Amino acid sequence: MFMNPEGFPKYHVKNNGLSGAGQTYNSLALARHRKFSDRQQPAISNRLLKITGFAKACLFLGLAAWVLVSCGKAPEEPAPVAELPINPTEIKAKAEADDATAQLQYGKLYANGDGVKRDYKVAASYYRLSADQGNAAAQVALGELFEAGQGVEHDFAEAARWYRKAAEQGYPRGEYALALMYLMGTGVPKDDGEALKWYRAAADHGYPLALFHLGVRYKNGQGVSPDPVEAFKWLSLAADRGITEAGEIRQEVQSRMTRAQVTEAKRRAAEFSAKLAAPAK
Repeated sequence: MFMNPEGFPKYHVKNNGLSGAGQTYNSLALARHRKFSDRQQPAISNRLLKITGFAKACLFLGLAAWVLVSCGKAPEEPAPVAELPINPTEIKAKAEADDATAQLQYGKLYANGDGVKRDYKVAASYYRLSADQGNAAAQVALGELFEAGQGVEHDFAEAARWYRKAAEQGYPRGEYALALMYLMGTGVPKDDGEALKWYRAAADHGYPLALFHLGVRYKNGQGVSPDPVEAFKWLSLAADRGITEAGEIRQEVQSRMTRAQVTEAKRRAAEFSAKLAAPAK
């Protein structure tokens, strides 16, 4: 994407515990993030991988295997923490009793085909029940279904609407998803300023991919002034949260920094981490 225009590596995202649609969305989001970020660099624009037609959306997980990235592999979200076993019958009872958390969980069972036959329509119905009660995670999950056209009519604007609801609650995945929509101009007008605003919001909440995105922006001067200290800071934070590619790009940034700049960048990163870890007031 940003540093190795010669390579077209296979694209891979670890199983991160998202629903089937969520995994599709996450893979798509990263691939699209690279594609559109590269357009901001004329020197390598003729090497971009072109994906033609949304009609091939069902093949995106396969097609996304060939995207232009910086270090020979795509950044990966950290592996999820193992979840405790669930009781579908108990969850269903709670969901039917209007428990928003249980509605989200029950929707995930159908989205993932976990103990039941995969059915995105059923998943969407339970996600909507939860989302209508203000559950931010359900709002993002429902938005992902609208973006992918799984279980509901394909509708970018509706996807963006649900992402915004989650983002306005300060939910990092919603903020990151909305940033991608603004970056691409899907469901909302294309607006790099708004994209940067929501990337920064997600980064401020410690969302790993948003931290990575900001680091790359500061490295390349995309929508911000180039700043190796800020680039090192954000890339360090992303690397610390499991985005391995961030550490590799950070090494390149560091090779052009003074010792004083590296010290300052590490200080800023430590300060940010301490702020995130501090209990909410």
